[in-house]
Order: sequence, then C-alpha cells, then structure tokens
Amino acid sequence: MYLPSAPDREIRIVSTAQPNYAYAVYAQRVNSKEIYVERLTRDSAVLHITKVQAKDQGLFECYTPNTDGRYLGSYSARTNLTVIADSLTVTAPAQTLSKVEGDTLQLTCEVSRTTMQHTHLSVGWYLRSPEDAAAPPQELVTLSRDFVLRSGGPYRQRMAAGDLRLDKTSATAYRLTIHKLQPVDQGLLYCQAAEWIQDTDDSWFAMTRKQSDKTQLRIQPTDRDFSIQVSTERRSFTAGEPLELRCTIEAQNVPERFFSVSWVFSSSPVAVVGPSAVPVLGPDYIAREAAGHMTVRKESANVHLLKLQHLRPEDAGKYICRVTEREKTPTGDFIDRSKRSRNVQITVQPLKSNITVALSSNSSEVLEGDVIQLTCSVYSTTGPLSVVWQWTDKQGTAPAQEVASVDRDGAVWHSPAYRERSSYGEVRVEKVRGDTFSLSLYNSLPGDEGQYRCTATEWLQTGTEPELNWEKIGEKSATKTLTVKTVESSFMVSASSRTPSITFGDSFDLLCLVKPRHNPRVPTSVTWSFMPAGTEADNEDQGEFKDLVTFTREGTLQWGEQLLGLGTRTTVDRSHSNTNFRLSVTRAGRREAGKYQCTAVLWRKNYDNSWTRVANRTSNLLGISVLQPESKLRVQKTNQSQVYVEDSRVRINCSISSQTSQDSQHAVMWYVRRATGSEADELLLRIERSGAFEYGAYADEERLRRRVQAERLSPRLYVLTLNRAENSDSGTYYCLVEEWLSDPDGAWYRLSRESSGFTQVLVRQPEVRLQVEEMESNVTVEESDSIRLGCSIPSQSSRDSRFSVSWYVERSEDEDSDDQPGEEETERECVFSIGHDAVFGNGNCSPREEAGPNSRLQFERMTSDQYSLTIQGARPTDAGRYYCHVEEWLLNPRNAWYRLTTNNSGFTIVNVLQQVSTLQSVVCSNDSLFYFVFFYPFPIFGILLIAVLLVRYKSRNNSKSQEGKNGAPLLWIKEPHLSYSPTCLDPPALSLHPGSVD
Repeated sequence: MYLPSAPDREIRIVSTAQPNYAYAVYAQRVNSKEIYVERLTRDSAVLHITKVQAKDQGLFECYTPNTDGRYLGSYSARTNLTVIADSLTVTAPAQTLSKVEGDTLQLTCEVSRTTMQHTHLSVGWYLRSPEDAAAPPQELVTLSRDFVLRSGGPYRQRMAAGDLRLDKTSATAYRLTIHKLQPVDQGLLYCQAAEWIQDTDDSWFAMTRKQSDKTQLRIQPTDRDFSIQVSTERRSFTAGEPLELRCTIEAQNVPERFFSVSWVFSSSPVAVVGPSAVPVLGPDYIAREAAGHMTVRKESANVHLLKLQHLRPEDAGKYICRVTEREKTPTGDFIDRSKRSRNVQITVQPLKSNITVALSSNSSEVLEGDVIQLTCSVYSTTGPLSVVWQWTDKQGTAPAQEVASVDRDGAVWHSPAYRERSSYGEVRVEKVRGDTFSLSLYNSLPGDEGQYRCTATEWLQTGTEPELNWEKIGEKSATKTLTVKTVESSFMVSASSRTPSITFGDSFDLLCLVKPRHNPRVPTSVTWSFMPAGTEADNEDQGEFKDLVTFTREGTLQWGEQLLGLGTRTTVDRSHSNTNFRLSVTRAGRREAGKYQCTAVLWRKNYDNSWTRVANRTSNLLGISVLQPESKLRVQKTNQSQVYVEDSRVRINCSISSQTSQDSQHAVMWYVRRATGSEADELLLRIERSGAFEYGAYADEERLRRRVQAERLSPRLYVLTLNRAENSDSGTYYCLVEEWLSDPDGAWYRLSRESSGFTQVLVRQPEVRLQVEEMESNVTVEESDSIRLGCSIPSQSSRDSRFSVSWYVERSEDEDSDDQPGEEETERECVFSIGHDAVFGNGNCSPREEAGPNSRLQFERMTSDQYSLTIQGARPTDAGRYYCHVEEWLLNPRNAWYRLTTNNSGFTIVNVLQQVSTLQSVVCSNDSLFYFVFFYPFPIFGILLIAVLLVRYKSRNNSKSQEGKNGAPLLWIKEPHLSYSPTCLDPPALSLHPGSVD
C-alpha cells in the first residue's frame, strides 16, 4: 500500500510467496491472521483485513510477478481504500420480562450514526434460545438497507398475519411488536444493526455490525398440568446395601414453576424439598443424615433424589413422592396443586456374611533391603471392614505379634513394636480400595522373615440415634510365608576384560559385575584400584593398589589420586541397574599397564537415615599389558660396491622402505668398518630424531668433521657424503636406523632398530700411467765436448702430477772392458737430481758433483714433459751408461705430497774420445790459416753474437711462459760469455750452472 502522506513509499503487507514479506508495521497483524490472503481460484485472490484501522487508509496494490519471457498484459492493479470512522451505536435496555402465553410484547431499539458519507442502515431483531447457547440465533424481523422488511422462516406466517411488526417510530427508534406470544418466543431478544456503504462498483459493503443488550423473555404456558414418576434400580435389597429413589416431574417450563417435593415412608415424613431446594428432614432421619448415611438433593429442575446408605431391615416398606405446585393467580392469590406417586414397595433381607480373604505378596523370597509388599483382598457385600496384620516365625512357635490394623473408618494404627519404624516410613499400611488393604515393609531386614496373617472383620451398624451399635457379622483370615535372603549370601563381585593385552594407543574396557542387582535401600559403592606394572613385590598380596575412581553409594563419582592418562583419557560409566561398572581407557600407554581390581561395599540405610556397612567384596585381579606395536620398519638391504678416486665425492644412500606409523621419527647412525681388517664397527656420526648431529670417535680420529656431510632428502631417505675422499676412507659403510614413536603420554620410545645393506667403498689412488722414453742410444763425443742427455715423459697419471727427475750413470769397474759391460760388476752414481718441488738436489739421490758456478752440468726443462741434462767439457771419466729416473708425485686431500710411482728411461751409452792433436798446433803452423782464424771471424762472430742474443732473449721469454705446471721455479741462468785465448782456441760455450746466481 501507499499512504496518502507518502504516495511514493511502498509499504509491504502480505505475500503468498514470502512468509516474512510484511514490514514491521503490518508484521504482527499478518502473523496473527488479522490480515491474510484467500486464494479463490488459480487466477483470483482476496485480501482480508478482519479489523480495519484508520491507518489502513491509502492506495492498495496487488502485484503478481511475470514468469514468462515477455509481458502479456497487466501484472498489477491498484485500488483506493477509504476508512470511515465507526460511529454506529445500537442501544436497548437490558431487562427480564415475564409474559403469559398469548400476551403482547413491545421492545424499542435506538440506532444512530454520525457518518459523513452516504450510508444505509439495516436493523433486525433476533431470538437466541437460553437452553442451547451454541445454536445460531433465530431471525424475527429485519429492515434491510433497501428499506425492505423481511422475517425469518418460522415467523414469516406470523408477520403476514399481523402478529409480528417492526415500526420506525422516530429517526433513531425501531419498535418490535409481537402479538399472541407463544412458548417458542421465550429466550433472549436483542437488536442488531449494520451500516452499509456502496463501493464504486455499485456493490454494498457492511462496514460494521453491532448488537444491543439482551432482553430475557419468559413465557408462562397456559397448560399447568404435571405428572410424577418414582424410579429405582430394584426393589429387593440386602441389609447394608444402598437404596436410591428418584422422583421425576414431567411438566412444561419446570424451571419457571415452583414445586415442593415430599418423601414419605409408611406414612412417616422422610424429607421435604421446597422450591429453594433446601431439604427439611423428618425427626427420625436427622441423625442418619448427619452421619452421612442419607442424602436428599435436587439433581435437576425436574429430578429429586432420596438415597439411603446401609439399608436396615426396618427400612423395608412403602415409599411415596408427593409434589405440590404453588401458582400465583392474576388476582395475586396463590393456589396449591398437589399430586402423589404410586407406592414403591422396598424389601430388605437380613444380612448374611459371605466374606472371603486372599493374601498375596510381591515375592515369596525377597532380598535384604527390598520391599516386602503384602496385599490383602477382602471380598464382601455387606458392612464396613476392619483389618489386622500379624507376624510370627516360620514354624509358628512364637506368639503372633501385631504389626498394624485398620479400623472400620479406615484409620491406621501401628503396634508399639513397629511404631518407631513406621515413624520413619519403614512400615506403611494403606487401604487401597474399599476391599483391598496393603502392608509394605521397606528396607527389609532378616528379622522380617516369617509368617504374615491378614484378619478381616465385617461389621454392621444396628440401632438408631443415639443408640447406634456395631455388630460383627463375619471374620476371615489368610496367611503368607516370606523368606528374606541376606545380601551377604548372594553378594559377589567379578572383573573382566576382553583385551588383556593391547598395543600402545589402543583402548581397553574393564567391567566390574556386581550381584545381586542394585537396591536403593541397600546401595553399593564400587571402587576401581590400580597397581602399575613393575611395582609388584614377589608376593602379589604385598602389592600396593591405589584408588582410581569410586562410585559412591549416593551415585556420585569420587576420583582418586592415581589418575590414568592424566584423567583425560579415562571414562567411567555404569548401567541403569547399577550392576555393571565400566572403566574405559583410550589411547593407553605404559602408565596404564598393570593390575586392576574393583572393590564393592554393600551399605544398608537404617530407618533413622544412618548407614551400616553390610558386606565387602573384592574382585579378581585383571592384568593389562600394554605392548609396543609390532614394528614394520624395513631398511633397504642391497649390498653394493663403489670405487672412487682420491679427492672424489662419495655418496651413500640409506633408504627406509616402510615404517610402522606415519608419525614415526627416525634416528640414523652411520657406521664404518675399516678396510684394514678391524673387527669393530666404528660410529661415524649419529643423526638424532630431532635432527641434531653427533660425531663419533671415528670422525674425530680420522679428521672427518670437515669432510663428512649428512642429509635427509626426504622423511625416508638419508644420504652420507664424504668430500675429498682419501685412501684411508676405504671400508664398509652401513646405516643403522632407529624407529621412534610417541606414546599416549607424549614420551618418545624406541620401537626397533634395523641396519641397511653394506656399501663397500674403495678409494684408490689414480691409475698409474707414467711412461718414460725407454729407447736406448749410443753417443760418442770427443774430449771437452758437451754431452746432452734427454728425458722424455710421454704419459703421466694425472694432469696435476709433479715429477722428481734424477740422472744416473753406471760404470764398469774395468774401464777397458767395454765390449761386454753386462758381465762386469757395475756401480751406479747419481749425476744430477731435481725434486718435485723444483729444488736441485732434492730428488732421490745426492750428486757427487756439487752445484756451483763452476759446475759442468746444465739442466733444462723445455716443456712439462721434456727434460735435458748437458755435461760440458766431457772427460774420459764421463763415459758410461746414463739413464734418467722419474718419480711421479701427487697431492693428497690432506695437502700432503706422496709418491705415486717411479720409472726409468732407456740407457744412453756415452763414449768420450781422447784428443791426440790440438787445434792450436794446427792453426799456428799455417800463417794463412792463422789469419783466417783470428782476423776474419770477428765480423762473422759479431753477427752471430747478435743472432745468439736475439735467440736467447726469445728462448728466455719462452722459458718463463713454460715454467713448470708443478709450480717449480725457473732455473738460475748464467749469462753466456765468450772466452778467447790467444794460445788456447776453445770454442765459446753456452752453459747453465746449477746453483750459481748472478
């Protein structure tokens, strides 16, 4: 809707699609169904506002959503609602009128309104029956909004006859006139008016309806006759039975008439009940009514009752009901009309006792503390009963002892022997019904065992007031023997478990079975106790048990000091009958292993609310073993061999193929068995499950801390790496894996250990590939010439190799025997040596000729694998068999040099020819030759000198660039010089003198 004050603001009221569609201003009225939508057909609906308010005035819109893809018409419509104030008033005096059948009745109703709009009124009179309030009202006559007068169906003929009229006597007064009143006109009359308004579609709508106060109309019929009838169920009774007589008045309009009813027995008045329904008793029946043995009352307007309890023989005779009506005449006088019923003959037979007694119990054998329930059923059709309860022993030798009694009036009396117990509610006697009595002994004791007797006595009241007497007319008894079973005889406790052996993390249940069943009067307290494993003494009885939890007799839980699983994994419960007490432990660990037992204590609650311990029982011992789970650890056991060269990287894998749990953690230890034949396996390092490293003694001994490296590439793959492997690292390696699990208490324990396969590691030196030129040669030089000895290394083991080179000469002891040198004894002499560190004389031998400026030896290393030694100024003693001895050296991972291998070159046989004539003598003997030798060569030697210097300069640069790869320094070089002697023409020589420094 849209309010006139805010025509653009939408106010949601109700929707058939959305239950919470209404705004707050209308939500409560929609929820209370004051506003609702009624669907008439598939395409028609009506909005109902049961109670229109002034704020409802405005523009209302009905809208339905479009569910098609295109619009096919109009999907909303609006209408304007105008709310008119309710000004209609309908008044008529509330009154009670009494008319006689045939009289005339006139009632006036005032109807007014102050509506500004053009409205019409409709006024009608209605009759409602006072006897049936649920019946719809009967329309008498109505003036419609169109000023048409109509009447209801039953009154249509009377209005046509002129006996029913509706006249408008003024602008607001409407008078109803009914001539010749009939009994059917009796009831509640009221006026009802409605205000109508015409809508824009020319339809009329009733805006409001109101009713006036009601007038109660009573019509006295002209037929005043009545009849009387007395009824009873039977006419023959036995003394003590009840008698009921009913007097029924049959007449018209009984409630509006005044009747008095008198009961007469054998011409003696019994009681009189007037119009006010107050009985007046005869003198012989006052005491009887006061004792509750007689009842006189008016059950309804036309039914009166006489009831005699406990008939006596003297009550036999004739009973009459007399009815008198008092009527007021038109003159104001009162006249009485009386009628009497026929005689009702009642016979009362003398009472004969037919009493029978039956005694039953809830059980012939009860457990101590249970309830003894005895029921005494008495079958009797006569007077009241009294019951006496007695007890004696089973044999009946002891005198009978009274327990309690119930007198005729239902009062209970306890004997002195049971009075104290009954004061605490232990003994209870009840009259369940008129013929059923019960005796209940709560919290039964062994002394309650015996024979119980129920004696019932039947009584009859005789005489009249004030001399009333009770006469015993019959007595019967019944007995019942009961056995009370002591709880000690059947009290047993046992403990059991389905899982005496479990693994870590599993659950186990312990069941304590207590027999007999739980009795609230004899409750049981149960305690679970525990002795941890490993704390038992040699004798089991000397073990100390500690309480875990106690089910108290009040039904509460009391936890002990010894809590399993810190109390978070331990639960206890019991069955509804309190016979099964369960102790459950989840995720058990070492702390839960041990012996369990349950102890039950039986208590008896005395009648003074004190408690007595009756019995104490301890169950059998339950041993619970908490075992470690079966290990599923598997480590790859493949044996393998690996060969590495020194200074390589060695990698050894340790692979875990399976584990017990996803939460398993591993500690890995690497062991090595030395290749030297050591029997003991030495620990290299240990990796804790937390990831911490711990080196073993072997790592410190072999100085492996800097070279060893351990990694965990994945949770199941561990790798050991040895950097810069040495020959001493050779051996057998393997890993030892420990599997660790966390127990339920959070403590870690080692589950199992397993070693891997063996990895045989061999770290060897590089392969020997040293080769020295072994070709043999013969060299013959003249005395004073130079002897050049070469040493070529065509192959070496490593590119990082360094060489120590030495030249040896072998000479025969007999220098004259050169033909067969092999057959002569030879001696070896070291000629020259240079070490792998490029230091002269630091080889494997010491030369006899010391190095110095005057040394005849000249050493050269043209390339890294070409060495030469030149002996200047050959002498005859220099003759012999020369060879070079080469040692190959490598740097190990510890930065220490070691000799890998040695090799010798082939022999060079040197022969030195002795000089017969000298050049000096030949030149000096010829003048031409003398000048040719000493004067002409100068220009030539100058040119040669320049060429030699240039060649030497380039050779020196090449020597520096080709300085040994082994890091050896260049040899010291003595500059060449020319020596000229006018007497000795020695040729100039280029010589290197080891050990000379300029």
